[in-house]
Amino acid sequence: MKTKKTVLLIDDHPVLRAGIKTTIEDEGSFEVVGEAGTASQGLMLAQKLCPDVAIVDLTLPDKNGIQLTKDIINSVQNTNIMILSVHSKIDYVIKSVKAGAKGYVIKESASECIIKCLKHISQGRQFIDHSLSDQLCELMNGIEIPVNDTDSDRYGTLTGREQEVLRLFAEGHQPKIIAEKLCISLKTVATHKNNIMKKIGVNTVTDMIKYAANIGIIDFDQWKEGLVLG
Repeated sequence: MKTKKTVLLIDDHPVLRAGIKTTIEDEGSFEVVGEAGTASQGLMLAQKLCPDVAIVDLTLPDKNGIQLTKDIINSVQNTNIMILSVHSKIDYVIKSVKAGAKGYVIKESASECIIKCLKHISQGRQFIDHSLSDQLCELMNGIEIPVNDTDSDRYGTLTGREQEVLRLFAEGHQPKIIAEKLCISLKTVATHKNNIMKKIGVNTVTDMIKYAANIGIIDFDQWKEGLVLG
């Protein structure tokens, strides 16, 4: 029998939690193993249960969901965070993703998106609510990819394995998934990533992905679409 992925619900509205729990458990692939109405309770349960996914309300009585996301990531290994929020401004999405959240779903579309989001982020991918796609694409369209004649030359300095790692990062895979695909350790993935960034002259994974798009490893518009749809 296939083991179900575990989910922790952290939201201060019991009725909403009940509805989300029903939606999740009716699907069959996930099991809600705990519920909390405050950030402090949620952190305690996350540390105790180590769920595969924690669904975190952005607005909690004792602490905001962005800070709670950071607290969980810093104290619990292998728990992916999905933000559930009434806020549809792209600023909240950006802050949530920077804090480490892998998914962002608006409460009014939770019944449509929550299972899809859970499946995506439990596989190490990102998912942003489709209702935010216009705002996100507008933001991404403002990003310019610099053209540099030496880009291809820099790519040639990468080893074959480093080129594989670069492509997988560019396709949106998380380090854990890359490690599994290439049958290497997370530490080795991190080493390859650092070597790649040093060789191509960038400082962040986002810049590394822009570089990959610039030299044709991925299509930048496809990458934007993939980020929006998960």
